[in-house]
Amino acid sequence: MMNSHKQLFSLLCLPLVLLLVSAQMGMQIEARLQRDQFNYPPKKLFVFGDSYVDTGNTRRDLPGSWKDPYGITFPGKPAGRFSDGRVFTDYIAKYLGLKSPPPYKLRKLMPQHLKYGMNFAFGGTGVFNTSSTNPNMTIQIDFFKQLIEEKLYTASDLSNSVAYVSVAGNDYSFYLTTNGSAQGFPSFIASVVNQTTKNLIRIKGLGVKKIVVGGLQPLGCLPPNTASSSFQSCNSTFNNLVVLHNNLLNQAVTKLNQVSKDNSTFVILDLYDSFMSVLDHPSTNNIKDKLQPCCVGVSSQYFCGSVDENNVKKYKVCDNPKSTFFWDVLHPTQAGWHAVYNKLQTMSTLHQLRF
Repeated sequence: MMNSHKQLFSLLCLPLVLLLVSAQMGMQIEARLQRDQFNYPPKKLFVFGDSYVDTGNTRRDLPGSWKDPYGITFPGKPAGRFSDGRVFTDYIAKYLGLKSPPPYKLRKLMPQHLKYGMNFAFGGTGVFNTSSTNPNMTIQIDFFKQLIEEKLYTASDLSNSVAYVSVAGNDYSFYLTTNGSAQGFPSFIASVVNQTTKNLIRIKGLGVKKIVVGGLQPLGCLPPNTASSSFQSCNSTFNNLVVLHNNLLNQAVTKLNQVSKDNSTFVILDLYDSFMSVLDHPSTNNIKDKLQPCCVGVSSQYFCGSVDENNVKKYKVCDNPKSTFFWDVLHPTQAGWHAVYNKLQTMSTLHQLRF
C-alpha cells in the first residue's frame, strides 16, 4: 500500500517537474535568442570605396592590382588586390565569418559567392571624381541600387547585412595635384566629409541596417610623405589635416546616430589610431620596416609592377614582404593589414559590426 502511495505521489509530481523543466528551458532559449539577437554575425557584407578594399573591380589593363608582383603572398599571383596579399575587406569578412564578397565586375563569374554580399569598391576613386576613370562612390551606390531593383538582394538580405565604406584619401591627393590651395584645404575636407555623410544616409535608405565607415588613416605616414626623412618619420602637416577630417567625420556620425532610432546604425573604425599603434610598435607585430615600402620602381619614373616596352621588370621587391608594413608607396602589405586588424580587435568598435 505504501508503495502505491509513493507511485501516486510521483505521478502527481511528474507534471509539475515537467512544467518546471519546460519553463526553465523556455527561459534559457529566450535568453539565448535575446543574446544572439544582439550578437550574431551579419549574413552579407557590401563594400564601397577605393583600393584599400578593392578585391578585383579595377580593370586588368591598368597598373597595379592585376600585375606582377601584386598577390605574391596571397594567392600567389595577381588577383585584383592592391597588396602582396589580402586587403582590409578580407579581414572584415573574416571577422564576420564570411568569405570575401565577390567584386561587382566579376559577379557573373562567381555566382556561388553572391550569398556573401558584394564589393563595389574601385581603386583610385573617391567620394568625388579623381584622376581615376573608375566609378566614384555615388556611382558605386547606383550599382548597388540597381541590383536591389533587379531583386538580386531582398529586403531581408539587406536588413541582415553590413556595409563598409572606405574613404582613404584619393579626393585629397587629387585636390593637391590639381593645384588646390593650402588655405582651401579645410573647407575641401568639410565637403568630402559632407558627401561621405550623404553616402552613408543613402546606403541606409536602401535597407542596410549597419553602416561602417573607416576613419582616415595617417596620410602623413605614407611613403611619399616620409621619403624626405629617409622613411624615418611621418609628416605632421598631413596628419593634422587627417585629424580634422576624422573630427568632422566623428561629429557627423554622432549626429546621424542621434536622429536614428537605433543608436548603433553608423559605426566608425578608427584606422588612424590602429595604423599609428602598429607604426609606433612595429616589433610587436614582427614588422621591421615600418615606413619604407617593399615594392618600388627602379627609378622615379617607374613604380611597383612597371615593365618597359620589352616587358623587362623596372621594379624591385624587398626580401620579406611579411616584415614590412607598406607594400608599395600607398598600400599596406598583407602583414600590415593583419596588424591593423589585430589592433582593431583590441579596440571597442569592431564588435559593433555584429548586431
